[in-house]
Amino acid sequence: MNPPYSVDLNCDMGESFGAYSLGHDEAILPFVTSANIACGYHAGDPAVMKRTVRLALQHDVAIGAHPGLPDLVGFGRREMAISPEEAYDMTVYQLGALAAFVRAEGGNVHHVKPHGALYNMAAVNPGLAEAIAEAVYRVQPEACLYGLAGSAIISAGQKLGLSVAHEVFADRTYQPNGTLTPRRQPNALITEASASIAQVVRMVKEGRVRALSGEDVTIQADTVCLHGDGAHALEFAQQIRVALREEDIAVRAHQSVSA
Repeated sequence: MNPPYSVDLNCDMGESFGAYSLGHDEAILPFVTSANIACGYHAGDPAVMKRTVRLALQHDVAIGAHPGLPDLVGFGRREMAISPEEAYDMTVYQLGALAAFVRAEGGNVHHVKPHGALYNMAAVNPGLAEAIAEAVYRVQPEACLYGLAGSAIISAGQKLGLSVAHEVFADRTYQPNGTLTPRRQPNALITEASASIAQVVRMVKEGRVRALSGEDVTIQADTVCLHGDGAHALEFAQQIRVALREEDIAVRAHQSVSA
């Protein structure tokens, strides 16, 4: 009998430079079910993209493009005043680059997840959300669009008929409107593994998350983001897999189905 609950565990990867500089990526891959691979704008380069794609395929992990803003110094986490047309162009360019590496290695692009500031901007800006969704639809229409649960980018993807995955975060706190607490604000990050795990389990099983204000927010958890660049990233990935198994929650890549 299949477990009554299931969730995808995704991790941002390939966010380094040089063929042999992959941080925790290789060690974390056995514990996740999908990988969001940087496409060279906020991080990554051709050598890292190729090696990360190969590692993901070796571990049978679903591969996604992780397009961001062209801001290496700020790691794509600083907002930029871009137009919808620019968002479209950036997404097409970066998705095309990652898709070429995946195709060359005999794989398929499973999903697309915007990175950092681009992700947060598209979550609340319908124009940017629609531009990114349009880029995915034109380049890789069979791919799933990952976005902040209940946000504008989810709506934009559904409008075009893309498969979508409502994403939640293990190590971030939430605002009453369902958005993430900005990193520059106090208490934006959850640093204790036990608190992160408890938040994930509740989001998956109950469809709720406790905002910083103390009120419960309804949320859909199709996929959970684990950040791979933290000091204890590997340890947390291991702990959350154990915790989900103990809670009878199946862990598998999000199934792309028509919206």
